[in-house]
Amino acid sequence: MPSDEWREEARVILARWGVTPFRLARTSDPVSFVDIVSTGRTFASLYSLLRDWVEEEREPWDVVRRKIRFTGVVARVKTSPKTRRWQQHAGWTADLPSIAVSNVSMDPSVYSYFAERQEKLTASFGPSLREEVGIRRDSRMRYALAEAVALVAHGRRPETLATLIRHLSTQKPYPKKWLATLAQA
Repeated sequence: MPSDEWREEARVILARWGVTPFRLARTSDPVSFVDIVSTGRTFASLYSLLRDWVEEEREPWDVVRRKIRFTGVVARVKTSPKTRRWQQHAGWTADLPSIAVSNVSMDPSVYSYFAERQEKLTASFGPSLREEVGIRRDSRMRYALAEAVALVAHGRRPETLATLIRHLSTQKPYPKKWLATLAQA
């Protein structure tokens, strides 16, 4: 269970981004949390944090629960009834609408790179972030920053977007309403 210090720091960070129980209860747009997922523990902690915070602030949980989304980036595996999916073993997901929890799968080698080998630009979230941690300025950090900039630039190219839409539109059934919106952009 996360510490009180962790909980307070998480609330400060979420509030800085405009994610508070008050705003969640009143926004028309859902808020999505996306992370590379192995077991789903980070999402479970975030869900618990939000659930408790909403209760403490006396905002309507039934409204807020329809405004939050959790998208797990996972390694692609062969699909079968025996395939283990993190959200199927997380009791808290039953408290949310079925559309609130989803996965995006990627090639296992790409997943492994992003999850395990890619140089991280920021420290993992936790109370230690309160401490002044200097920005690393070594060659590994410069390479990681250059890689991040290149990936974003590549993703913004019209031909990359067209390829993504073409690939996703071949999926049956057509993946979610957001793809239809993306395809019209």
